[in-house]
Amino acid sequence: MPDIPCSKCRRPAIILQRYSGLHLCRGHFISDFESKAKRAIRQHRWIRPGDRIGVAVSGGKDSSALLHFLVGLLGKRRDITLMALTIDEGIDGYRDLSIARRIAEDLGVEHIHASFAECFGITIDEIVRKKGDRLSCSYCGVLRRQLLNRVAKERGITRLALGFNLDDEAQSVLMNVLRGDADRLLRPASAAEGLVPRIKPFMYIPEREVALYALLHVEGFEIGRCPYAHNALRADVRNLLNDYTWRHPATRYSLVNLGERLPGAGEGGMPAVLFCERCGEPFIGECRTCRMLSEVLR
Repeated sequence: MPDIPCSKCRRPAIILQRYSGLHLCRGHFISDFESKAKRAIRQHRWIRPGDRIGVAVSGGKDSSALLHFLVGLLGKRRDITLMALTIDEGIDGYRDLSIARRIAEDLGVEHIHASFAECFGITIDEIVRKKGDRLSCSYCGVLRRQLLNRVAKERGITRLALGFNLDDEAQSVLMNVLRGDADRLLRPASAAEGLVPRIKPFMYIPEREVALYALLHVEGFEIGRCPYAHNALRADVRNLLNDYTWRHPATRYSLVNLGERLPGAGEGGMPAVLFCERCGEPFIGECRTCRMLSEVLR
């Protein structure tokens, strides 16, 4: 079968963007990809002189690609510091800290890690043995977010960079719709007091393009999925959205645009942020971290 030429230069294409109709060669794909990520950073004013940016690196494709991109973009700037943060949730056979550490070291970035076992006194595997695996993703998500924030503050990090891609963002919007969670849909995107601001340079880039970018630039990233991921609502929403987007390629972009526009339609501002008397971390409504830990550490 003959090579399909790039829509821009006639070299062999390596990808078809169904939403744009373009076939792109390696060079034009990388240029298009990085332009989108840079545009997102400029649009949201996510990076400023003097920032200490902590990149949440799991060792998977998204976070590894993000670290590579940010090193290329910011690595030579003396006014910006990059660090890689890895959280070990305690899932046997899944989280291999050596993968994230090697990727960070290959890129010349300091690697920091923390674990549920050390900081909370329990692992996700132990939680599953006590409570079953039905809510494993809920426990993991809450504990992981708090620990990332805690470590970031301890290290003086001013921005937390997350490898969330277009698929992730669209899924999150649809999940909130399916849950009927109006508070999350209308909540302003500005960071609450005590929470290190998050930045997501890949939020307008499809997952398959992030995966291709990682394959082109990073060796040996982790490709396995969490063994508990099948329990998450996100898994169902991913399948639903993938099926629908195959017929309507712009769907993910429409959902992300909706998710960005809705906060401006709500009344009032950010809900009151309180600080937990037990752990000292900020929360809205209730400290879910301490509530969950009290359930599993009894």
